[in-house]
Amino acid sequence: MKRIWSLKTLVVISLFFVLFDSCRPQKKQEVKEATFGTSPVKVFKVSKQRISEKLFYTGTLEAWQRVVITPDVGGKIARINVNEGDRVSKGQVLAEMDIEALDLQLKQAEAAQAVAQARYNDARVNLERMDRLIKEKAVSEQQYEQVKLGFDAAAAQLKQAEAAMNLARHSLDVSIMKAPFSGIIASKNADVGDVINPMMGSFSATSGVLTLVDFSRIKIRVDISSTDIQLVRKGQTALLRVPALPGQEFRGTINVVNLAADPSTKKFGVEVVIENADLVLRPGTFGEIVLEVSTHENALVVPQKAILENKYVFIAQDGKAVKREVTLGLQNTTLVEIVTGLAEGDPVIVEGNFGLEDGAPVEITGEVTP
Repeated sequence: MKRIWSLKTLVVISLFFVLFDSCRPQKKQEVKEATFGTSPVKVFKVSKQRISEKLFYTGTLEAWQRVVITPDVGGKIARINVNEGDRVSKGQVLAEMDIEALDLQLKQAEAAQAVAQARYNDARVNLERMDRLIKEKAVSEQQYEQVKLGFDAAAAQLKQAEAAMNLARHSLDVSIMKAPFSGIIASKNADVGDVINPMMGSFSATSGVLTLVDFSRIKIRVDISSTDIQLVRKGQTALLRVPALPGQEFRGTINVVNLAADPSTKKFGVEVVIENADLVLRPGTFGEIVLEVSTHENALVVPQKAILENKYVFIAQDGKAVKREVTLGLQNTTLVEIVTGLAEGDPVIVEGNFGLEDGAPVEITGEVTP
């Protein structure tokens, strides 16, 4: 009986050691594979390219010129000669006011001017006569002064009558509304028969009779930070991208750079002008302005994702990841200029580089392009 228990004990102990030994090598193997396994990576071969540092700002497109057509005199609208969307030329008659009352006022002013002219002519003749008589001492100084005062009064009345006549003529002239520049009728804000008060012309965007715009050129205003404004100058080239026109870029020029910052935002206003002869760009839409503030030709560049902690990269060399410290230059959204630390053609790891250690085994599975 004791022998049977001894055999059982021996079997149990043997099984325990077998299981223990079989587990230990497996764990070591797993650790070894995890520690020394080869990492798949993709590389980019360092190349020389043109790189530009860019600033990106958004704003609203505005017409180069915009005006609300409003008469300088109040009254009833007699005619509107254009419709929304019509192209018009500078000086073209767009609308006219009812001029019946204005015409009567002009005739009245012309009659008053004629009376004043006659009085002036008579007073001048009397003064010339008195000039001769005073030299001959045939009249007194008092008589001469009275005639002279009558002449001065007649001259003043003539000027007043002429001013009234000129005002009546001006009122007739401005009752005819003409285009101050060539453009397109953006909106029709009134109808024939409406009574217009010119004093209300600037209170809203739809005041007045018509709205005329010229967007053969487009302007877009953006606010730039105090840091970036040092890189911006008048006459600098700018690119415009519009979400409504994907894949297209429009070249323009910086037209205005404010020298003083806005007191509330602490930013500087910059205006960009873009030619728009074919009228593809429309006022009121959003756009993105891209400013190339600095450019280097034939610079060594790598993709942004190759840079780790803004100071080093890994290159694939002899099946291993080799850490290289680098000095960075210009940057944009996709590329970084390498000033020191790399040479043209170096295979920089751009995918699979996170978590790598210097000297870790790697396998190149592909090459990427910028």
